Amino acid sequence: MYRKGLKVATCGIASAVVLVATPMIPYAAPLAGVSQAATVDGDTGALVSGVSLCFSNYLIKSEQTARTEANGAPVVQQATTDKKKEKSAKDNKGSKNEYANIAIAQVDNYVNIRSESNTESEVVGKLYNNSAATVHAVEGDWYRITSGTVTGYVKSEYVVRDNEELAKSVSRRVATVHTETLFVRTEATTESDVLEMVPDLEELTVTDESVDGWVKVSVEKGEGYVSSDYVTLSTEFVQAESKAEEEARLAREAAEREAAERAAAAKAVQDAATRRSGGGGSSAPASGRSYSAPSGSGGAAVANYACQFVGNPYVYGGTSLTNGADCSGFVMACYAAFGVSLPHSSSAMRGCGYEVGVDAMQPGDIVCYSGHVGIYIGGGTIVHASTPESGIKYSGVNYRTILSVRRIF
Repeated sequence: MYRKGLKVATCGIASAVVLVATPMIPYAAPLAGVSQAATVDGDTGALVSGVSLCFSNYLIKSEQTARTEANGAPVVQQATTDKKKEKSAKDNKGSKNEYANIAIAQVDNYVNIRSESNTESEVVGKLYNNSAATVHAVEGDWYRITSGTVTGYVKSEYVVRDNEELAKSVSRRVATVHTETLFVRTEATTESDVLEMVPDLEELTVTDESVDGWVKVSVEKGEGYVSSDYVTLSTEFVQAESKAEEEARLAREAAEREAAERAAAAKAVQDAATRRSGGGGSSAPASGRSYSAPSGSGGAAVANYACQFVGNPYVYGGTSLTNGADCSGFVMACYAAFGVSLPHSSSAMRGCGYEVGVDAMQPGDIVCYSGHVGIYIGGGTIVHASTPESGIKYSGVNYRTILSVRRIF
């Protein structure tokens, strides 16, 4: 089942929205919450050439406040200067009206969205199971709804309206980082220990908003706090897909699969030529540990190649499989060895390749978590650059909540 995630305003009033693209992530930058710039150590590596399989996702975000970086420059342009609207939005935050007129599809796969309130009218889109829509009007046993870019009608029997508990259970509260590097702390104070560091534009799952000025988020090391001055908050629902969007997605996914297959085929030819010339085989870095060169094609080949680096170090911002990489740098470097270029961003990797169901995972699939990614190797296991303490290691695929599974080959 295809699931398109968008961030939407969920308060009961009309809210301004801002369109935001997902760019590449820079590293080695000033740290938020400190008085002077600091440099993050790590092997950042060179730009990787090859087949690009990442597309930019446009996200609709409800902006709660204007955020500023440590240098005082605005990070996010406030979409409205209407003080009454801003105050009303704050007053409605967390109220029961937040989920008013939100309908959630409860179907086996999807329900058709039609142009008119009858089954003979044109199908203009699909509302997938657990997807959200805003109800504008009731016409008999039909709802007039808007979801994503689609406005039309669905039979009321296939959606559940005004159920706050259900709406919360199928949505995700997101904190998007808006500073070069942000500290995640063990407690809601700048005096507490740093649990983890996260880069600009990372999207973290929010687990608690009850502490004034701080947001509790999920990261690789567990749950910690980030200053609300350096994040914007939004609610992410899965939304409808129009006919045109479905056709474009299918065409894009087919093109990406073909590109990945061409890259794999070219890599296989290169490997064969290297073997004929007597080169290749294995490499031995300064540490003395030897590694097999990438061989074969497809996701299983990527997974096998990645496993040999277990035990090597984690380095924030790094992309070196031998000298240190962070989670997205590790995935990026493994795929780069097979001629595939991916972004150095765990959030951006959620838009690469195409999505598959958790129950359909295959070796080589990229498994995305809040602020983290790994490579599925089969048997319910991932290999990933976890933390500075553990380095590159194996973990059970369900050790944290999975946000998305992306297939490249």
